[in-house]
Amino acid sequence: MDLTGRTVVITGAGRGFGRALALQAGRSGARLFVSARSSAAARAVADEVAADSGAKADAFACDLADPASVRAFADGVAARADRVDVLVNNGARYLVGPDLLDADDVAITDTIASGATGTVLTVKHFLPLLRASVGADVVTLVSSAAETGNHRSQAHPAFYAAKAAQAGFADILSHRLRPEGIRVISLYPPDFTDGDPLHPGWDQASRTGSDPLTARSVLDCVLFAIGQPRDCFIRSFHFEQM
Repeated sequence: MDLTGRTVVITGAGRGFGRALALQAGRSGARLFVSARSSAAARAVADEVAADSGAKADAFACDLADPASVRAFADGVAARADRVDVLVNNGARYLVGPDLLDADDVAITDTIASGATGTVLTVKHFLPLLRASVGADVVTLVSSAAETGNHRSQAHPAFYAAKAAQAGFADILSHRLRPEGIRVISLYPPDFTDGDPLHPGWDQASRTGSDPLTARSVLDCVLFAIGQPRDCFIRSFHFEQM
């Protein structure tokens, strides 16, 4: 879809899906603001976007588990843009280990803080810029781990808790922001294969019914949802698991 003239903010853009989305959004003409925990990682992706498509991309360090860092990110974007049209909550720590004792207290706290508190604070501090848009979208990459009864992932229970919190937040936010014309879109993908838009395999990867879900297909869902007319509020995407 054409994102020319639209301002897009992506958290957790230093690698994986966030990086892929930044590159694709740049190719679609977006003005980008990307963040990662490391300023070097964010800067590297912004440079890749500029080299790949010529799109303008600013980079920020943002630790979603640190409220001051989230505020600084939003303030930095506000100093450079008068609005945000699309906010993508992609950043969140993944924690592996099916047993509750598999992770220490610091890792558990960081996982819940980055995924749950970080998402809430990111939307809060970007909300004035979203309200300045004529049609804003808030997109959150949740996880199938947040679906009722899902137990397939071997992620740590703290990751399940963080994703459930994201889901509950997005659900009520969708209802409360709809009167303002702000759409809140959540995706609940199972584990999916990463891909690199700068690699030839990005366009050649098999995407049949017997293949695992790809990052490109998840990305296509995001672009599809934000490309719909403003009377179309797609609240969530749920994916059949293999």
